[in-house]
Amino acid sequence: MTVLRTCGLALTLASASLAGQSAARWTVPTTAEVDAIYQDVEALYVDLHQHPELAFRETQTAAKLAARTKALGFDVTTAVGRTGVVAVLRNGPGPTVMLRTELDALPVEEKTGLPFASRVVVTGANGSSTPVMHACGHDLHMAAWAGTARMMAEHKERWSGTLVMVGQPAEEGGGGARAMLADGLFTRFPRPDFALSLHDDDTMPSGTIGYHPGFFRSMSDGVTITVYGRGGHGAMPHNTVDPVVLASRIVLALQTVVSRENNPVDPVVITIGSIHGGTAGNVIPDEVRLQLSVRTYTADVRTRTMDAIRRVAKGEAIAAGAPREPRVDVPAEAGVPVYNDPPLTLRLAGALKRGLGEQSVIEMPQKMTSEDFAMYGAAGVPSVLLHIGAIAPAKLAEAKRTGVPVPAPHSPEWAPDREPTLKAAIRAETAALLELFGSDRAAR
Repeated sequence: MTVLRTCGLALTLASASLAGQSAARWTVPTTAEVDAIYQDVEALYVDLHQHPELAFRETQTAAKLAARTKALGFDVTTAVGRTGVVAVLRNGPGPTVMLRTELDALPVEEKTGLPFASRVVVTGANGSSTPVMHACGHDLHMAAWAGTARMMAEHKERWSGTLVMVGQPAEEGGGGARAMLADGLFTRFPRPDFALSLHDDDTMPSGTIGYHPGFFRSMSDGVTITVYGRGGHGAMPHNTVDPVVLASRIVLALQTVVSRENNPVDPVVITIGSIHGGTAGNVIPDEVRLQLSVRTYTADVRTRTMDAIRRVAKGEAIAAGAPREPRVDVPAEAGVPVYNDPPLTLRLAGALKRGLGEQSVIEMPQKMTSEDFAMYGAAGVPSVLLHIGAIAPAKLAEAKRTGVPVPAPHSPEWAPDREPTLKAAIRAETAALLELFGSDRAAR
């Protein structure tokens, strides 16, 4: 009997040890676990892609995410920061971690040729008809976010802490992060110890995770220049001051601000993405409006760049004999660059490499694109924005061979390599959360 009891005890201890090791090893969902929920996640992705909504109009989008997280047992609040969603899952003692996704789409006409392409057209802010598309991949972000929420809710025995899932409106220049913070995101709800987000990327193979410690994405300013002329008949330009020509000269002159006035090691981008003026080819208008996107990383460079824009616009107007100075509208509040907390970034990179494999997690260069996820770090929460490759490897190889780049976010042809990117995003987000919560609760 003693021998039997001893053997039984040995077997019991061995089983407990194996069970504990198994629990401790659940630091990333298995391929089978993600496959089991993929069909539902993909269906959500297709639905979101077909029904995009512009900034601060994401009512149906928010409702879909709210319904899903509520069904999983989250405490859900809607209309945060106008159209945002906050879903909280309390699961015992431990840190509070926030995972954010974006809700809004872009005023872009889709040209992907996908069978589920968006055909949505809405009335824009200026009263004209505007096609709408998820041209930045926010539909993919949301679908992965929902899959990660499900993974965490269905495996609560594996982690401990408070998970805050945030669906943020108006990331595309609309001030959505600022609106949510102003509406009490960090006061009405548990204040996170860490904040995470994931963004698709056109420079890496699908499923590859990119990280960058420190400054990662630039601040962004929308600047509007209105130039004034003296209109008249197109056949008699000598009786006019042509604001179209004046605007064209400003466009060209602004390029020298970057190439000749700025230190090359302090990056600046000035893009004039919109010029509007006139109504007919034979009529010289009275004014022309230019819309600029200005990207910088530091307050000093931003200030110098804005001063240069004002000076160039004024100087060209004087040279053209314009009847009045141009109007230059600059945002009163500067944007914020994305700063990935270095220790946190390296911690997560290590966990992702262990969970997904060294070859699937790479350090990537900083970018001049912007993200208002930066606002959460600026509010004092250690934050990390990761990127996920969304291009089929064969397409990247072909682009390298031909020198013709693949479509990128904000392109009407942006179509991520859906299945491998979604699956990897869910695995990466879950692995990052488990690293911060600790994935050995069952073993303890």
